[in-house]
Amino acid sequence: MSFNSIYEISGSAMRAQVMRLDTIASNLANSDTAASSEEGAYKALKPVFSAEYSSNLDERSISAAVNMLGITESDRTVEQRYEPNNPLSNPDGYVFYSNVNVLEEMADMMSASRSYQTSVEVMGRVNSMQQSILKLGQ
Repeated sequence: MSFNSIYEISGSAMRAQVMRLDTIASNLANSDTAASSEEGAYKALKPVFSAEYSSNLDERSISAAVNMLGITESDRTVEQRYEPNNPLSNPDGYVFYSNVNVLEEMADMMSASRSYQTSVEVMGRVNSMQQSILKLGQ
């Protein structure tokens, strides 16, 4: 595996974690939003990723990347509260709040930031190995 392949793999992993952090930030920002209907309530967003492997038999190289397939909405039910004095309440007096679980999002944020940090460390070590190889020629 070449150094360039390692940089490409780490780079794609970092891009995936940035997208993951973006959706987490959106979820946390909308965690307490209210709506007058269940359909209008904010639903947590979740990114969907896939690993893509490829090989070139002529060059005897193997490559991998993390691809983003899209973003899906959580299927968890939205919270319904009885608040008849709220201006957003429906005719029955209920207000619908987002289905974002703040604790789950915080744990996911910690995982994403650690994964990003790991990719940065991999790139740093590859850079260090390249520098060491260049020093051998001196």
